[in-house]
Amino acid sequence: MKETEAAPQSAAQAALAARIKEKSASLSAHHGPGKKPLFAKSEKNSKFPPKELIKLCRGMSSMLRANINTADALKYYSNGHPSPFVRATLKTVRDHIDTGQPAHAAFAKSGKFDDKFISLIRAGTDAGQLDQAFESIAGRLKKEAEFKSKMRKATMMPACIIFALILLFIGAQLRIIPEIEKIIKDVGQEPDTLSAILFKMSHITKKIWVLVIGGIIGSVMTFFMVEKVRNAVVYFLMARWRLLRKLVMGMRQLLFLGTMEMLHSNGINLSKAVEISAESLKGTPMHDELINAGKRYLETGLPFSEAVRKFTSCDPQVSHLISIGERSSSLAQQLKLLTNMYEEDVDQIVSEFAQIVNIFVLMAAAVLITCVFIGAFLPIFLMGPKMMNGQGM
Repeated sequence: MKETEAAPQSAAQAALAARIKEKSASLSAHHGPGKKPLFAKSEKNSKFPPKELIKLCRGMSSMLRANINTADALKYYSNGHPSPFVRATLKTVRDHIDTGQPAHAAFAKSGKFDDKFISLIRAGTDAGQLDQAFESIAGRLKKEAEFKSKMRKATMMPACIIFALILLFIGAQLRIIPEIEKIIKDVGQEPDTLSAILFKMSHITKKIWVLVIGGIIGSVMTFFMVEKVRNAVVYFLMARWRLLRKLVMGMRQLLFLGTMEMLHSNGINLSKAVEISAESLKGTPMHDELINAGKRYLETGLPFSEAVRKFTSCDPQVSHLISIGERSSSLAQQLKLLTNMYEEDVDQIVSEFAQIVNIFVLMAAAVLITCVFIGAFLPIFLMGPKMMNGQGM
């Protein structure tokens, strides 16, 4: 009886295996023997996804605290990961580490991680506190994600409404206003002053609307895709908007001070700690300022607090508390205090900034709604008396 039951099962298994083999052969023939998946091309030059990076840093931090070495921790994390891109990237990093490369060099050679990440990993490696470096990166990425989320909520929907209102205004200027102007001319009436201005605006809009829409789309794409343009806009706004300057400078100083605290508290000398910490701000003016301050401190014997005060744009409280730390031999504690202070300040400024941006965007939407009403519907109301006069009523 058991043999008769086993026979159909083995036959079914053989048929299933043959079907899987046939399916695999058809897929191989379709894609070609040496072809890679379609996503491989698009991910070739892409950076490691921020959400995945937060998960990676948290996982690495917990495994390193459990005394698992870096290569094995990367192996355990990547094994079974659903993303082929993550698996391939971490395998590349692990291979570099297996050849004797330090962790920060291995991550840098993969080409998938930015300078901030690499500098913090280097700081953790040099300080012997790589688990703290990964934990610090996860915390900073989480704060950046929260900031982006708040800004997205504050601006995305109003921005879409503003763009829709711009299209509605242009549509009214191209379709509705010319029809009203034609009707008034057909009944032999002269438009009043306000209507004449609106009609002239319609003629101008008809000539330039393509350039206006193209300029808006082009400006937005340029801002998000060209880093130099984005930096120039940010610097321009920082010079004129105090709250934005406080936000940007607060985030930069938080990154610098947090890295400095981790390095100095683990025995790294001050000049080297400054050099490594400044790397996390590469591409910003503060990077060159801190490098210069570190050189002055090392070469001239100037107290580091004085070098920060004279040669950087850091807030006065930074140089003041560093000075207290230098005089009282409690620099690590003062750096930790400054880091905690800036974490609280940045959280508060992010909330205030998001609220103000939301108010500005809603005000712009209200102005556009008013323009749409005046430009599209007011001529219709003013047309009534003209039509009555034209018909002799």
